[in-house]
Amino acid sequence: MSRYGALSARGWNGPGSVLLPFASVATPELPLGRLLRLSLFQVSVGMALVLVIGTLNRVMIVELGVPAWLVALMISLPLVLAPLRAVVGHRSDTHRSVLGWRRLPYLWMGTLLQFGGFAIMPFALIVLSGDAPNAPTFVGPAASALAFLLVGAGLHTTQTVGLALATDLAPPAVRSRVVTLFCVMLLAGMLGSAVLFGRLLAPFSELRLIQVIQGASVLTLLLNFTAVWKQEVRDPKRHGLSQPRPSFRDAFRSLGAGVRPRRRLLSVGLGTMAFSMQDVLLEPYGGQVLRLPVGVTTTLTALLAVGGLTGFALSALLLGRQLDRYRLAACGVTLGLLAFAALVFAGPLGSTVLFGAGTLLTGLGSAVFVVGTLAAAMEDARDGEGGLALGTWGAVQAFAAGLAILLGGVTHDVVVALGRAGTLGPVLATQSTGYGAVYCIEILLLFATLVAIGPLAGLAPAIPVPAEPA
Repeated sequence: MSRYGALSARGWNGPGSVLLPFASVATPELPLGRLLRLSLFQVSVGMALVLVIGTLNRVMIVELGVPAWLVALMISLPLVLAPLRAVVGHRSDTHRSVLGWRRLPYLWMGTLLQFGGFAIMPFALIVLSGDAPNAPTFVGPAASALAFLLVGAGLHTTQTVGLALATDLAPPAVRSRVVTLFCVMLLAGMLGSAVLFGRLLAPFSELRLIQVIQGASVLTLLLNFTAVWKQEVRDPKRHGLSQPRPSFRDAFRSLGAGVRPRRRLLSVGLGTMAFSMQDVLLEPYGGQVLRLPVGVTTTLTALLAVGGLTGFALSALLLGRQLDRYRLAACGVTLGLLAFAALVFAGPLGSTVLFGAGTLLTGLGSAVFVVGTLAAAMEDARDGEGGLALGTWGAVQAFAAGLAILLGGVTHDVVVALGRAGTLGPVLATQSTGYGAVYCIEILLLFATLVAIGPLAGLAPAIPVPAEPA
């Protein structure tokens, strides 16, 4: 290479790593094309999250007139299945079959659960809203609960086992970046789905709602089938029926031994609750307080995803420079404090710009926090136990998120009821008071997260990563 070419290559090395933070993820064992195809299951998960947490909660509250507490209850129902993520991850680690597959059966089972939930969901919601007067009273709540439970079970199973399969295929040196790339694909799925659903549901009609959700169910099957096709190698000798199967109790005790894993899980729970209480209220806040139409409020989820994508890319760069994982998570918490402060003042000021900035910062801070704690969880995983490590992290996160969503909806309704009754005084007798109360609680939870995660900073050694190509 000429002297000019060498200088040019060195000059582009720095900007190249910034513009393409995941360029070093691909390895000879796991080419980039195969990795991106496997990540399609995250796109289906992101699409489901946008429907359940974003679009459907707005439609149920504003268009269908379902009370916010009931919407929060439906969306938080999958939390009862969240602890099973650790069990599912362990079962996929130790699954024995004649065919020699570990992850693939659980991935397909999760896909079918997700498909079944979406298949019955639109009709259940219409009955729940009261638009089917001849249906028995219990049918709407029961069918809606079943639909959300099926979707939640499918999400937990597919995401846990899919990430575990990715860690199986990736060399140890790049596992944290591989998982981060999969988080990026999750946000990419959320971003694209939010924009698409916003266009398809404007103007809103019940028939259009049915078509959109059923289309999402079919697309889930196609994406996940493409993702898992020929990804896992069959190994009947290692995973056959005659091989021993460790117990979940022994494996879980081994994983949680020591102070650091317990404190890390506490930090994950508190931080997830802090970032999740407003999930069920974000789009209704824009609709009821700032008077934004359904198409515009759906794009708020897209804005949240843009912040998340930025956060994941930034986190990948910082991890590549061997930044401490817990310090990275603490940076995400700090960004969350700024975000919720902006959201608190957006309502009283009537500022859509401030509301959008707060939404963007929420996605950014949440993504940085997730990557930091997820990378730390990967450090505790031994070879062959990636499912248990990721399942435990996901179980704590999912349970905390579901509980936070429920508490957020209940807190909003209680504060609004107190304001209308005059208990809080005439100044606070507004619709924005309930939302502001939730955001203030989230700020307190973020401070508690900093207290929990602070002693961990600097204790975890950085995961070695391959050098950037010259």
